[in-house]
Formats: sequence, structure tokens, C-alpha cells
Amino acid sequence: MSGEEFVPLSLVPILIGTFTAIACALPGNFLVLRKQALIGDAISHVVLPGIVVAFLVTGTLGTWPMMIGAGLAAIVAVILIEAIRRLGRIETGAAMGVVFTSMFAGGVLLLERSDTSTVHLDVEHALMGNLESLIWLDADGWASLLDPVALAELPPELMRIFLTLLGVSAFLWLFWRPLKISTFDESFAEGLGIRTGALGMALVIVSAIAAVAAFDAVGSIIVIAMFICPPAAARLMTDRLETQIAWSVGFATVSAVLGYVFAGYGPLWFGGDNAVSAAGMIATLSGVILALAALFGPKRSRIGAPTEA
Repeated sequence: MSGEEFVPLSLVPILIGTFTAIACALPGNFLVLRKQALIGDAISHVVLPGIVVAFLVTGTLGTWPMMIGAGLAAIVAVILIEAIRRLGRIETGAAMGVVFTSMFAGGVLLLERSDTSTVHLDVEHALMGNLESLIWLDADGWASLLDPVALAELPPELMRIFLTLLGVSAFLWLFWRPLKISTFDESFAEGLGIRTGALGMALVIVSAIAAVAAFDAVGSIIVIAMFICPPAAARLMTDRLETQIAWSVGFATVSAVLGYVFAGYGPLWFGGDNAVSAAGMIATLSGVILALAALFGPKRSRIGAPTEA
């Protein structure tokens, strides 16, 4: 594929997929190490009804309405989980499962019963996103990367997820030491005066922001996969946190780039006629990488062992 074809048709979707994968994988490392990996799954479930209600109220899919809707949905979810746990006297994980699956199902029902024909918001879009359609029609080739007029017509999802990635990276950089200490020894962190509860909540909020920013472009499938698969695979490659972060970024990037390429050209290579879902292929490839790490990774025999700080 020449630059005249690749830049307008594939460059932006690949960049959005890559930025999304990394933005979710970075906080996902700490969620996996804290044994809170399913929070990423939970966030993606809460996001859907929050975004749908925000759209129904405002009539727009702007960033701030989506953020506010998802945030309010998260508050409702926390209240419901606590109420079910206390009134039903059941384990927290079970309460989470009931609330998040119910809220996601409610979001799907709202989508089906609402008039969303004028916007890109439906059940299929919520699950698999909009990645293939985020093309850069005003680009003529690699020279467009230096053309201010063409750059002004880039899909807004690219800048949104790029800024989100910068924000996530900045959070981890600013709070690296307390996050690292509290992840491996919460009691020691509290002894040092670190507010572990507030820090853990901040980590969840940052993860939620990444999920909301990515949801419109890539859907819930990639969000769930990227929170868990690259960090879990990286955990099987090393016992040092810094190296694990690097591995997870590499795995996320490979999943996004190769997943998009295989979705478009893989079926043709094997005699198929049509491309497949890019989001589905990216998530599948991330799962394959995790499986390979579990089979051949140098730390595969130490699953569950504590990582060195």
C-alpha cells in the first residue's frame, strides 16, 4: 500500500488503536498487580449506560457530557454495590458482578429503545467501536503530516485519545513512588503517611477516564482486553515493575498494529472476501499474546508470586 492510500485510510485508525491500547495498559499494570484487574471490565460496563443517558439528556456525544455521564453512572454503581453487599450480606465480588452486568444490560436496552439513528451510537458501535471509519479524507500522502490545512481535518478522536494518554502517563509519573509502594505493601505505605485509599480511587478514576475517552472510537471490547491482557502478559515476562510497564506497552502496541492489519488483510490472505472487525481482531491478538506468554514466558512458573519493587 502506497502512502497515498495508507495515510488517509489506515494511519489514523492504527494510531488511535495504539494510543488507546497503551492508555488502558498503563494503569492496567497496577490493577493487575493489586488483583483488581476486573475493575477494567467493570468500568467498561458502567460507561455504556452513563454515555447513553448523557446523550439522551444533551443530544450530543461531546467529550464532557460523556465524561459526566460515565462519572455519575460510576457513583450510582458504587452506591448499588454497597447497598447490595450490606442488605444481601453477600461477597463484594458477587455484588459487583450483579451491578455491572445489570447496568450494561440496561444500557443496551436504552440503546435499542432510543432514537440514535442520527449519531454513531448503537449496540454494535458500543461493543466494537468505530475504528475502521476514522479515516483522514483530507490527506494526500505523507506530505499531509506537514500540511496545517490537512492536519486541521484530522478526526477529533485522535487528539482526544492522545491527550488522554498524556494525562495517564503524567499521573503515573507524578505518583509513581506512592503507587509503587502501596501496590506491593499497603501497610508500609500507610505507615509512611500515604493515603492509600485516595490513591487507589485516583487510579480507578484515571482508568475510567481512559475507558470513556476510548469508548467512542474503539468500543468496550478493546477497552476490556487492553486493561488486562498486555499487563498480564508482561507480568509473565519479568519480576520488576519498570520492565513490566515496558513489556505491556510493547504488547499493547503490537496488538493494536498487527490486529488492525490482520483484520483488514488476514481474511484475504486465506481466501476470504471481507475484512473482519478491527476491535475484535485486536482483542483476539492480545489474548493470543497472553497465551504465548503463559506458555513460554520466563516467569510463567511464578504466576501469583509477588513482583519485586
